[in-house]
Amino acid sequence: MRLSPLRSVPRVDLLIGLAIIALGTLEAFTDAMDYGAARNPELWWVGQALVTGVLVWYRRRAPVAVFILMILAQYAWHRQGNESCPVWQLAALLIVFHTIGAHLSVRHGGAWAFAGILIFDSGAVDHRFLPFQEVVYLTVMFGSAYATGLALHGYLLRAHRMSERAARLESERERRAAEAVAAERNRIARELHDVVAHSVSMMVMQAGVLRRRMGAAQEDGPSQEAEMLSGIEQAGREAVEELRIMLGALRMPQDEALPQPGLDMVPNLISTVGSSGLRATLRVEGDAVRLAPGLDLSAYRIVQEALTNAVKYAGDADVRIRIAYHPERLELEIIDDGGGAGPALSTGNGLIGMRERAELFGGSLDAGPLPEGGYRVRATLPISQGVPMSEATN
Repeated sequence: MRLSPLRSVPRVDLLIGLAIIALGTLEAFTDAMDYGAARNPELWWVGQALVTGVLVWYRRRAPVAVFILMILAQYAWHRQGNESCPVWQLAALLIVFHTIGAHLSVRHGGAWAFAGILIFDSGAVDHRFLPFQEVVYLTVMFGSAYATGLALHGYLLRAHRMSERAARLESERERRAAEAVAAERNRIARELHDVVAHSVSMMVMQAGVLRRRMGAAQEDGPSQEAEMLSGIEQAGREAVEELRIMLGALRMPQDEALPQPGLDMVPNLISTVGSSGLRATLRVEGDAVRLAPGLDLSAYRIVQEALTNAVKYAGDADVRIRIAYHPERLELEIIDDGGGAGPALSTGNGLIGMRERAELFGGSLDAGPLPEGGYRVRATLPISQGVPMSEATN
């Protein structure tokens, strides 16, 4: 929809133009004879005041054109036999001289202002020789109007430069903050590599050595302890690999995101915990949708933490994982039929972390022992209308 020309005029210019029209109309009905008119009222003054007001309206959009038209209007005014300039015309002339100084460069605005003053001082507008006092009066009056506009132009130019300088300083501050964050991320990555990665690698190596020794000592095949050591070794290798990926992400720029695990990685997670003796099954209800990355990651971490606690405390148990996609929510339910998981989970940091992840997205999490035995973790996460995975992959 296009705006009308009147709507595109600044409000202050519109008010000034209306004031010029009102003042010209008032003088047409009251003081016309004082300026050389034959009678009161002079109704044609109202039309000329209307034209002058419209010119003032658009003075910012075309300052040079309005300046020239105002001088021509004064020439036409005196050619009609009027001896002097009324207040509303004088006010309009001062405003356009001010506009020339405020909205043009010093070089161009000064040239137009000088030409306008010269035209009035030479008597070219009213076809008469002006006395010296009147020349001085017109020069000071129009020159002062131009000087006020020039002062405003300088102020606006300084304000613009200060705004640009503030923007540059803000950009520099953000750059330095980003560099500080990058340096801190690199420091954390180095510490994780030097301490955590080294310790986990040593654990994996020791578990592998112990597993091989036990396998060599057992002639009738690997024992249950050897299988558990194999699971520890495999989990350690995966932890080292995931830590390596995390260290790479820390060293990368923040705007270069790495793919994060989501609910589509739950089957891989189930196969990983299977080596510990835990038997897990997965059931998906509803049509899977593409979730927001943060929500997808948090849902995966909730399932991962629940399975980790089941491995720790449920012992040799069966775990049922249910992922239900509803139009406005996502439900996660992890139930095991083992024993002893409740107190350990409820007092550890795992439950706190899962609840914080759920509450971060406006969801909720309930966890506790079941009457028939075992433990249940149930999370509800609000989601917006997602894109079906079948469409997202096309």
